[in-house]
Amino acid sequence: MGERCPVPAGPPQHDGGPGAIPVPPAHPRDKWSKKMDFLLSVIGFAVDLGNVWRFPYICYQNGGGAFLIPYTLMAVFGGVPLFYMELALGQFHRTGAIPIWKHICPIFKGIGFAICIIGLYVSFYYNTIIAWALYYFYSSFSGTLPWASCDNPWNTPNCTNYFGRNNVTWTNFSRSPAEEFYTRKVLELQKSGGLYNVGGIRWQLLLCLFLIFAIVYFSLWKGVKTSGKVVWVTATLPYLVLLILLVRGATLPGAWRGVLFYLRPDWGKLLSTAVWVDAAAQIFFSLGPGFGVLLALASYNHFHNNCYRDALITSAVNCLTSFLSGFVIFTVLGYMAEMRDVEVEDVARDKGPSLLFITYPEAIANMVGSTFFAIIFFLMMITLGLDSTFGGLEAVITAVMDEYPQVLAQRRELFVLSLITVCFLGSLSTLTYGGAYVVKLLEEFGAGCSILAVVLLETIAVSWFYGIQRFSHDVKAMLGFTPGLFWKVCWVAISPALLAFIVASSLLEQPPLALFGYQYPAWSTSLGHLIGASSFICIPVYMVYKLVWTPGSLKQVRATSAQCCPQLSPLLFTSFWD
Repeated sequence: MGERCPVPAGPPQHDGGPGAIPVPPAHPRDKWSKKMDFLLSVIGFAVDLGNVWRFPYICYQNGGGAFLIPYTLMAVFGGVPLFYMELALGQFHRTGAIPIWKHICPIFKGIGFAICIIGLYVSFYYNTIIAWALYYFYSSFSGTLPWASCDNPWNTPNCTNYFGRNNVTWTNFSRSPAEEFYTRKVLELQKSGGLYNVGGIRWQLLLCLFLIFAIVYFSLWKGVKTSGKVVWVTATLPYLVLLILLVRGATLPGAWRGVLFYLRPDWGKLLSTAVWVDAAAQIFFSLGPGFGVLLALASYNHFHNNCYRDALITSAVNCLTSFLSGFVIFTVLGYMAEMRDVEVEDVARDKGPSLLFITYPEAIANMVGSTFFAIIFFLMMITLGLDSTFGGLEAVITAVMDEYPQVLAQRRELFVLSLITVCFLGSLSTLTYGGAYVVKLLEEFGAGCSILAVVLLETIAVSWFYGIQRFSHDVKAMLGFTPGLFWKVCWVAISPALLAFIVASSLLEQPPLALFGYQYPAWSTSLGHLIGASSFICIPVYMVYKLVWTPGSLKQVRATSAQCCPQLSPLLFTSFWD
């Protein structure tokens, strides 16, 4: 006979139907010491390096101030509703991304495994970017910043320093001191032949990455009791630094040119489908639903915590931080355009990590007090990155430990050490001379389309299979009120439609990969697709496993699934199973 649909452990257990008074847990779960520990952890995860490098670039590329219209609409109808849904799910069921599906719809449990694999892929490259920032941070402790001149052993004849000099011609072959420091000193790309020959490991970056993972381990090894304290520094310091850099940037000559370029609306762009796709992708990746982090962090909340208010506050903080970062970046880009005597558009071509490791450091190197501003800028980058790493790995830790509590409940420190070791070993390829090419590949495919597809299936599973009314009753049991019609419509129809639109657009439009003039070979794109598919494939594989290994006849298995997913009509089950 088929297995029974399990009931939630701890507070979500009910004596009656949905929304009934929860039963106290047999084994109390860890809880946040303070409400602010949770809020800062969520904000720290959502506000990451992408807020600083990706949003400003996407904004000016897609119509400047006009881009804020699709961005706001996508946030209101897509990002924030899913953010709220994940916080509510985690807080109600009080468990991680894998075992939570026992309580929602067991056949979708593969989503939890897919989330964990994606979390590992992200840790393989994201922490290397933080290690680069740590290398810059260390290099900033000097009277003259090493990327301020062309008089270093790693510089080439193409190195051109135009700051403080007249009659300097900038050509297509010119390279700034900051660019050569990044590519030839930090990464040493010249010693790599591309992905065919990435070369040996940079021991300096290996040491930096080891220090980063050591910080991560000692922040996570005791659970939310320790990480909740660390985020008081790592989540608040970036805002202090951003304000300092904003004030400094606003006082630079030419800053107004950058701000105008950033915000000047190009209304014609709103007619382009690509602009709306970029807006939706930016808000989903920025808020971070689907990574399992919100589920994990909310699972340590008190059962009656107001997660609705938390979702609105943290989403607003995240979006405003992205907008603020644009001013910080573009005041400096306007200054650089003034110094080069070129248009801001010619300076603002860099995106991604290059914006943070080439463009901005180049401007800092030519400011008064450059050493101070370089130190605080890269300290900000390190703390922004660490917060997101804390959240990403906590999602994996919580999911796996909640799935196997008998084995891991009393061995958290050892399990966290094992996970950190796996992440460190998985990152070694990104520390080679051609490691930047590997980082780009993992960044594009490790958590690109796959995470969006996972979020889409998660939304469908909760809204259609578990049932929107049942989920609304769960929210009422926690908060005392039922979500309004707006939220229900978003969860059932609008958010899934937006996600499906983004996934389809991403699959149809895939420009060739390139980095610093290096064109990625065709096989690397195929490898990238395999990396992306390797996580998503967990979902159909688990579905097949569930069907094959669940005891009983096919009709009994169907009945079991119907018990666990009661909102599906018999007609749907008949057409699906038979």
